[in-house]
Amino acid sequence: MDQSSALPANVTLDRMRTFVRVAERGSLSAVAREMAIGQSSVTRHIRELEEALGVALFSRTTRRVVLTAEGERYHANAVQILRLVEQAGDEARDTGRASAGTVRVSCTAALGVRHISRLIFAFQDRHPDIAVDLGLTDERIDLVRDGVDIAIRLGPLTDSSLKRRALGLSRRVLVGAPACLERHGRPAAPADLARFDGVRMSNIAGSDRLTLEGPDGALHAVSLGGRLRVDHGLAAREAYLAGRGIGPAHVWLVDDLLADGRLEVLLPDHAPPAVPLNLLIVPERAGIARVRLLVEFLAETVATIPGIERSSRG
Repeated sequence: MDQSSALPANVTLDRMRTFVRVAERGSLSAVAREMAIGQSSVTRHIRELEEALGVALFSRTTRRVVLTAEGERYHANAVQILRLVEQAGDEARDTGRASAGTVRVSCTAALGVRHISRLIFAFQDRHPDIAVDLGLTDERIDLVRDGVDIAIRLGPLTDSSLKRRALGLSRRVLVGAPACLERHGRPAAPADLARFDGVRMSNIAGSDRLTLEGPDGALHAVSLGGRLRVDHGLAAREAYLAGRGIGPAHVWLVDDLLADGRLEVLLPDHAPPAVPLNLLIVPERAGIARVRLLVEFLAETVATIPGIERSSRG
């Protein structure tokens, strides 16, 4: 922050932490429950911080509190300040052991619900003093701005400022429900897929075009029509199961449904290309013991997720 090197006395770290949590949750009551304090205390922290700064940090509605333009700028600085304070404390302690504290993780929603959550449970059983804040979203968030330490991401990466740990490749298969296949007949070649409805993803560009890799490595492009579009992997899973159409699915999304026959793999010698799975780590957080422990644990256990082929290099 560049206004002054001497901060007003009312700009305390506790009030700054409260402000950051309210900014991220958008709710005073949710933060009060999270922090186990009264909502009046949260409101007082925000009011005293705004008075000390001389600006309104939030616009308040009947349902939410929303950052003002000044609040947006202050939030970015506050996150950085709190990170530096926490990092200084970690470095002052013995970094050879995992100090008590929180690791904030972001993960694509369907993968997080079906598999990453159980890995987090196992990690906490091994390290009971480490808290994990697991956020599930399919949005590509800004890790530094949102105060996240680690992100687990599927697909190509664009942010070169973060440390990357390659976890492997996520295999995909083309699936459909038995009832759907009985109506249209089981396909024998990619061209036969034209008679099927597809379940398309509205948040993935080009989902109306299905690419399959054959046993000889040749790629086959097939148009995928259909009346249903969804924006969440778990919704696609339910749509496949209900026989609403066929489509590509990560093996980890449908492994149980394939095992008990509720879904079938179509054209098993043709498959959608696998998708890279990576860990992204904020460089300034990589050296903190508890963050490093979670990164190593995930890299070690990711191969237990169905359909994940471990990367040959980290």
